[in-house]
Amino acid sequence: MQDAGLDPATIEVREIDNEDAADRDRFVGSPTIRIDGRDIQPPGEAEPVGLTCRVYRLRDGTVSPTPDPADLREALAATKAR
Repeated sequence: MQDAGLDPATIEVREIDNEDAADRDRFVGSPTIRIDGRDIQPPGEAEPVGLTCRVYRLRDGTVSPTPDPADLREALAATKAR
């Protein structure tokens, strides 16, 4: 965040610890990274909500437990531009 010119102190970590919270927040697994409420890699319509591990698709097509760093940088830059 600091590299994008944003204040790292504004990061909010939220724990989703039950299915009701997962349903309420449309949580599709951990980690989910949202900026201003928007998922940096929106899940597909068929992706179920719930307490699970999340899988991200990287730009090279491989899967990863974390989002592509370039996607995160772009999302942060877009936030800064708003």
